[in-house]
Amino acid sequence: MSSTPNVSDVSGVTPDGAAWLASAGAGPHGARVPRGERPDTPVVLLCGVVFDVVSVPAIFGRRMLDRLWAEGPGSGPVAEYRGRMLLFGAVGTAQRLPALLKWEEWGAHGSRTDGVPPLLCHGAGDAVTVPAPAGPARPDPASPARWLVAPDSRSPWLPGPEVLLWAAVRAARAAVRISIFPPADRDANVYDVSRRR
Repeated sequence: MSSTPNVSDVSGVTPDGAAWLASAGAGPHGARVPRGERPDTPVVLLCGVVFDVVSVPAIFGRRMLDRLWAEGPGSGPVAEYRGRMLLFGAVGTAQRLPALLKWEEWGAHGSRTDGVPPLLCHGAGDAVTVPAPAGPARPDPASPARWLVAPDSRSPWLPGPEVLLWAAVRAARAAVRISIFPPADRDANVYDVSRRR
């Protein structure tokens, strides 16, 4: 079992990771990786070609990431951009995950996950902005765009929709008390029957 990656030690995307990101493409020749003047400029990549992306609010995303690394198989690449965490998933995740969330009654008013933030799924036909593959060697933790788990190979492992659902449900349990039992009636009369004979 892998341990949680240390966010402060992330040095950035490797050359193989940058090649993987570029293969997602923003056109016929792949992503336009900025060079020269502004190598730290975020880039726009197409989803549904090499990966899908699940976007969640940063705090809830951190809970998901903690569950993935502490109790699950780990994660694929993960970025943070403007207060949202972008979890990279296998192609097809954006199509399948919403159905799984609906089956779990995710976010429905009065459901067991009421109050949990919606997960935004980006797949075929969508594009996402990610931190620059050629960013600084020591990323700024206060930056609106940074890699938390940087791509490091030409074919990184990507979780599927079932793994991301599993992490979301466990993170929701930590954020909201989820119970299959209705809340106790506070006005009910309670009698101690342990002393009866």
